[in-house]
Amino acid sequence: MVTFLPTPIGNLQDITLRTLEALRECEVLLCEDTRVSKKLISLLVERGLLPLKDYQYFAFHTHNQTQFLSQISLEFFSQNIGFLSDAGMPCISDPGVELVRYLQTHNLPYEVLGGISAVTLVVAFSGIVEKEFCFLGFPPHKLKERTQYLANALKNPYPTIFYESPHRLLESLELMAQVDKNRQVFLAKELTKKYQQTFQGTLAQIQESLTQHSSKDSALLKGEWVIVVSGAPLDTNENVLTQEMLLSLEIPPKIKAKILAKLKGGNASEYYQLLIK
Repeated sequence: MVTFLPTPIGNLQDITLRTLEALRECEVLLCEDTRVSKKLISLLVERGLLPLKDYQYFAFHTHNQTQFLSQISLEFFSQNIGFLSDAGMPCISDPGVELVRYLQTHNLPYEVLGGISAVTLVVAFSGIVEKEFCFLGFPPHKLKERTQYLANALKNPYPTIFYESPHRLLESLELMAQVDKNRQVFLAKELTKKYQQTFQGTLAQIQESLTQHSSKDSALLKGEWVIVVSGAPLDTNENVLTQEMLLSLEIPPKIKAKILAKLKGGNASEYYQLLIK
């Protein structure tokens, strides 16, 4: 049995009781990074939240998952196994999806426990998302691909959520501002951690503010960033062809009749007879 375990994204107190219970029962831990998971387990033991236990640790990440699954026996999954990404929910911009598919393909049991995620936290923080939203994870690294990616994302009528690294943050904000500098944006860094900060305004305002302040404080951009951009505004000036507009056009009655049939349904010849009377 494999249990996918949510882990704190910063504050250790966000660990859930169900996750602690599952860890007590696990014999094996599959980890995005065994060093990170060992440190988490050590802190939990140190705080008295977990008993000292000798787990078997295996690395399972995007670079080795295919090889791992091709070499492991199905018998391996008869153990109590916990899967941990470095922080937050597995499978959300983190490894785990391939393991879920493998377990589904082989009809092996698994469980996913609920827990903290930067996506849901920033949705509540932002004041931008009311209902629907689109989560896109990290944009591409290469500038050309990222430029097109962000331009397409800003066409979305729903608020869009990104993750971004501190090294590309200002550049990505500039690329989005080139598309629509007046779009509302909410940024959060280091959620649940000691140096958590949030920023709100238009893309132009936030880009300018962070650019100015980061030149004086190099630490400002450090950390993990989540970005919420409001959806593309509806085009209230969109041209819509009405029946009155169509009738006023100086085009042959036969063409008008065909268009009316498309707009309203019915037979084009009947519309034609009405037009020529």
